Amino acid sequence: MEAHPLHAAPPRRGGAVILLLALLTAITPLATDMLLPGFPDMADDLHASDSSVQLALTAYLLGMLIGQLLLGPVSDSTGRRRLLIWGSALFAVFSLLCAFATNAELLDAARVLQGVSGSAGMVLARAVVGDWYRGAEAAKRFSILSVIFAVAPIIAPVLGGLIIRASSWRALFVVLAVLSVILMAAVATGLPESLPPGQRHKGGVGPAFKAMKELLGQRPFLGYVLTFSFANIALFAYISGSSFVFQDIYDLSETEYSLSFALTAIGVLIGGAMVANLAAKAGLNRLLTLGVGVGVIASAAHAVVAVSAGNTLATSLIFMFLCMFAMGLTIPSVMTIGQEIGRRSGGAASALIGAGQCLFGGIAAPVVGAFGTDSDKPMATLMIIGFAAALLCLVAIARPWQRQGELTPGTDETAPAAAPVH
Repeated sequence: MEAHPLHAAPPRRGGAVILLLALLTAITPLATDMLLPGFPDMADDLHASDSSVQLALTAYLLGMLIGQLLLGPVSDSTGRRRLLIWGSALFAVFSLLCAFATNAELLDAARVLQGVSGSAGMVLARAVVGDWYRGAEAAKRFSILSVIFAVAPIIAPVLGGLIIRASSWRALFVVLAVLSVILMAAVATGLPESLPPGQRHKGGVGPAFKAMKELLGQRPFLGYVLTFSFANIALFAYISGSSFVFQDIYDLSETEYSLSFALTAIGVLIGGAMVANLAAKAGLNRLLTLGVGVGVIASAAHAVVAVSAGNTLATSLIFMFLCMFAMGLTIPSVMTIGQEIGRRSGGAASALIGAGQCLFGGIAAPVVGAFGTDSDKPMATLMIIGFAAALLCLVAIARPWQRQGELTPGTDETAPAAAPVH
């Protein structure tokens, strides 16, 4: 394909580079989902409550929030590659700090730092794809990121369970450190810079941070960010609460829980594959609307059954599979649309998309534990709230029928930008 007019041409060995970017993105689900089977052991070992242990997830997401808001705009001024190398190196260091934590407070502090450094992989991978690709071509690459993002949760709990059985929950962080060192070496030797000096923001990082304010002033971009952010309340309520629901309520073993989680996570993979194959024909906004709609219906059904007849393992798996399928449609659609709208400040756009995900997801994670882990009602309630709010933001603010962020067929132009929000 032709080079993006504002950025460098994609590398010829683009498949290998996209795979590397996807693996960098996968660090976050690995850093969260590998821990899920170990939450009960962590609570016992650190003499902490279930909710306190779940704060380790929130602490990581807080670090991700801070890191993305810093690294995304900075990369618009300094470039992407160097920040990816430093982020991977520091992630390894802070992972080892987590491994040696002696109480929940020290673990949470180390997790914040781990999240800041780990944010480089997610925020900059999105920005790099936005630098090189547009439209349906970008959607295909973002779908690959989403598929790996889906495979990581499938593998992570199983891998986490095996590591815990062989050693302890502390060994999980050692494995993360080793993986990060490998990725750092791969970036240093195999990832070209996607934002050459001549195409970066001039005048230092100030104009780069100003770009975030300007993006939030555009109604469609704000609407898509809020849609994605609220949808992640549902996602992280499930990630945080599923280990207790499946293991404590349905009495599954660590391995059985990991397999159950993997089954539902396949829904993300299917949804992402649909976006990759149908983006050009169906349109990203239609696929996004479908995804949020399915999420509302599935989460509502799950909540109704939870407060009436009561869910069984089978019904929970069905409803959660549909919710994860909804996220599979939502994630790459929002990423592609958001990066297209903010393509002149790709790092800032990626930062805002990811920051909303971390902020809202981080709020949802401990709430599940705070309202009790002896029932699936807290998780079910948060999931319907998240998807319902996402639908409201999509319809009222983003207005998908206007097809913002989509290339007009046969041209290299997007739909006209909406007026800034006042």
